[in-house]
Amino acid sequence: MLDADFFRRWMTATAASVERETERLTALDSPIGDADHGSNLHRGFTAVAATLEKETPDTPGTVLVLSGSRLISTVGGASGPLYGTLLRRTGKALGDAPEVSAEELTQALRAGVEAVMALGGAAPGDKTMIDALVPAVDALGTGFAAARTAAEQGALATTPLQARKGRASYLGERSIGHQDPGATSASLLIGALAEAAGE
Repeated sequence: MLDADFFRRWMTATAASVERETERLTALDSPIGDADHGSNLHRGFTAVAATLEKETPDTPGTVLVLSGSRLISTVGGASGPLYGTLLRRTGKALGDAPEVSAEELTQALRAGVEAVMALGGAAPGDKTMIDALVPAVDALGTGFAAARTAAEQGALATTPLQARKGRASYLGERSIGHQDPGATSASLLIGALAEAAGE
C-alpha cells in the first residue's frame, strides 16, 4: 500500500529530476516552443518540494492536490495548468484514504490524464505530454518500472510526429524531427514515480 510519505517522495524525486534535466528540457523546447519549459517546471516543482517540507498533508490525495495547486500558482505558460490539473485530478480521485493500492493509483492517474486531455484537447499522437502519459498509465498495471519505460518510449516516439496541439503546432511540418518537451517532462514525472517505489 502507498501512503502519504510515498507520494511526498514522488514529488520530491520529480523536483530533483526536473532540476537535473532543466537545461535539456529547455533545449528541446527551444526549436518548437518558447524555450522556457525547463525553467518553468523547475520553478514549479521547487515550490512544490518547499511546500511539502513546510506542510505535512497526511493522505496521498492531499499531497497531490496541494502539489497541483502549487504548480498552477507558480508555473507560467501551459505547463502549470496542465501538470496542476493532472496532479489535482489524480489526488481528488484518490479521495481521503490514508493509503492506496497501486491499482487505485493507476485508476486515479488515468482520471488525471483524461482531465488533461479534456483541458488541452490533445489525444495520443498529437505530440504532447499525453504521448508519454497514456502508455505509462496503460503499463502501470505491470509495475512502476514498466510505466517508466513506456513513458520514455512514448516521449522518444514524438520525434517524427507533427505537432497538432500546443505552441509547437504553429510550426506545422517544421515541428517534425524534434522530441516533444512536454512528453519528455512527463516521462521524468513517471520515472520519479518508479524511483519513489524503488524500481
